[in-house]
Amino acid sequence: MLFSSREKVRCGVAGVGSLGQHHARIYASLPGAELTGIYETSDARAAEICAKFNCRRFATLADLGEACDAVSVVVPTDRHAEVALPLLAQRCHLLIEKPLCASLAEAEQVLAAAREHGCVVQVGHVEHFNPVMSFLEKHADRPRYITAERLAPYQTRGTEVGVVLDLMIHDIGIVLALVKSPVRRIDSVGISVLSKTEDIANARLEFENGCVANLSASRMSLKKNREIRVFQDNAYLSLDFMNQKGHLVKKSDLIAHGVKLKVGLAKAGEDKVPVHEIPIEKGEPLAIELAHFVDSVQQARQPKVGAALGRSALEVAITITDQIRQKR
Repeated sequence: MLFSSREKVRCGVAGVGSLGQHHARIYASLPGAELTGIYETSDARAAEICAKFNCRRFATLADLGEACDAVSVVVPTDRHAEVALPLLAQRCHLLIEKPLCASLAEAEQVLAAAREHGCVVQVGHVEHFNPVMSFLEKHADRPRYITAERLAPYQTRGTEVGVVLDLMIHDIGIVLALVKSPVRRIDSVGISVLSKTEDIANARLEFENGCVANLSASRMSLKKNREIRVFQDNAYLSLDFMNQKGHLVKKSDLIAHGVKLKVGLAKAGEDKVPVHEIPIEKGEPLAIELAHFVDSVQQARQPKVGAALGRSALEVAITITDQIRQKR
C-alpha cells in the first residue's frame, strides 16, 4: 500500500511497558504518523498511556491490527512470533523489537509471513539509528579488529532470555553491518548469576575476511556502558553509544606528526599522538528509528534494519547461547 504525501500512517503499539510507552510517545508526535491505539493486558497501564497520549485501548490484538497500518511489537521476546504472525496475516507492517524472535524457527515463520502478505518488517536494533552508528558507517570502512562492551545493572525485565539475546545482540548486529563478511568461527563463554540464563557473556567472532570482533555483555554491572572500538589499517575509532561521543586517530596524522618530530618542527607540547574529537550531532535513536520505520511504510521500501539482518543477528546470538549452554 502506498500512502499519499498528506496521508498519515495509522500506528499502534502492542505492549506499552517500560519500552513500549516510548513507542507510543514518539508515534503521537511524529508528523507522518497517527497513534491510533494500543493493545495492553494491564488495565492500569493501558489507562495511563491512553490518557497520556490521547489514544484508544483495543480489547484484542485483532482489533488493533484491523485499525492500524503499522504496529510496534514490544512484548517479551518469547511472545514476538505469537503477536507478530496474526498481525502480519492482517497485512500490518511491523516494527518488532530486538531480537526478532526467541528461535530461528519462529524467525523463519515471521519472514515467510511478511513475504506472503507483502509487509514491511523492521527489527528494533535501535543502535543502528544512533548518530554514533552513522559516523561508524562512514569511517569504519575496513575494520580488522573490533571490541565492544555493553554493561547494564540487573533488572528482572528481559530475563526471559539471556544477556546475549537481551544486550549483546545489539553489538552483534552492529558488527555484522560493519564487517560485511560471513562469520567463520565463534568462541563463547558465559555464566549465570541471578537468572536461569547467562548474565555475563563474552564472544569472539572470526570473519571470513580476517576481521575479529570481541564482544562482552553483562547485566550484573553497577553502571551502564555501551562502547565500541574499531581498529583498521588507517585509523583507530573509539565511540560511546550511550553518551554519543568519541574520538578518532588517523594514520595519516601519525605519519605527519612523526615527520614533524623528526625534523624538529613540532612545537612544545606537540609530542602527543593527534586525537580528533568526533563531532556527533546528538539525537534520540528510538525517535530516528520510528521515523525511518514510518517512512519505509509510506514509501513501501525495505528498512535499514530489515528482517534478514534481524535473522542473521539472531542466528549468531543463538550460536553463542548454545555454546554457553553446552559448556555449562
